[in-house]
Amino acid sequence: MNTVLLQYALEVGKTGSITQAANNLYMEQPNLSKAIKSLEEMMGAPIFKRTSKGVVPTEKGKIFLEYAKNILMQLEEMESVYKGQEREQNEFRLSIPRATYISEAFCRFVKRMDRSKEINLSLKETNSMETVADVADEKCRMGIIRYSEEFEKYYAQILKEHELESRLIWKYDPVILMSGNHPLADEEVITCEQLKEYLEILHGDIKLSSSLPIKNVSAHWSGEKRKRIYVYERGSQFNLLQTNEDGYMWVSPLPARCLKSYGLIQRTCFDLDRKYRDVLIYRPHYKLSAYDEMFLKEVQMVKKEIIGDMAAER
Repeated sequence: MNTVLLQYALEVGKTGSITQAANNLYMEQPNLSKAIKSLEEMMGAPIFKRTSKGVVPTEKGKIFLEYAKNILMQLEEMESVYKGQEREQNEFRLSIPRATYISEAFCRFVKRMDRSKEINLSLKETNSMETVADVADEKCRMGIIRYSEEFEKYYAQILKEHELESRLIWKYDPVILMSGNHPLADEEVITCEQLKEYLEILHGDIKLSSSLPIKNVSAHWSGEKRKRIYVYERGSQFNLLQTNEDGYMWVSPLPARCLKSYGLIQRTCFDLDRKYRDVLIYRPHYKLSAYDEMFLKEVQMVKKEIIGDMAAER
């Protein structure tokens, strides 16, 4: 049983009102009602009795709430014991898109970690739907998702359904990543039409929920490009761009150090009308840890460097 449901039930019991409890929990009232109903179905008996003045616990509900209170108190005691040990180690789990600037920030973050303590880190590069699932299922405390602005309402609904909070990390125009020897490397202006004859490299596991209208998915993937290679990790994409000088990718802007390491360049597209968002997601009431804040600070520093480098090139 998810202990969050126990917290929900205790808050409803304390306030005597689902509406007030929802406000206290910073969640939508229908979502709280649905959660309480799910809990009651799980227990096989009603926990609350609905009245014109609010809700009151049933006789069995009173017993349930007492047990729930004791369970949560015991869990807090257990966590306090664990946290005494946790101070001696660095633990951090994160799901992210395949974004080089985020990976660069993670590397810098790791470099800053205290090596005198145990280090337990997990970085998973995956698609946005998998990241949503990872955070919702508490496989990681936070994640970063990426989507085109045209899908903003869709992802807002997805996050609402999973009861996740979010905050914007970066809103950007995608750039064209290519070899320094690409046929278009010296072009001052590059258009989408010019790219059609070249080899496009894409990440192969982009996944959208089946609840997204088919016409929107089709619009997202439509186009006349006929030469494509799908890859599933960033190392392959860089090697492909190095050895196939007619290849290119649409990516978030890269740090200058990474471009130099692989002999690559990034260019803007004159007539591309699409912006992307990288968004941090986390469960409600989650308080960012010191390590979370340290990592996010590195992300902002890398982003600032990239923006400065791109401005200097203009």
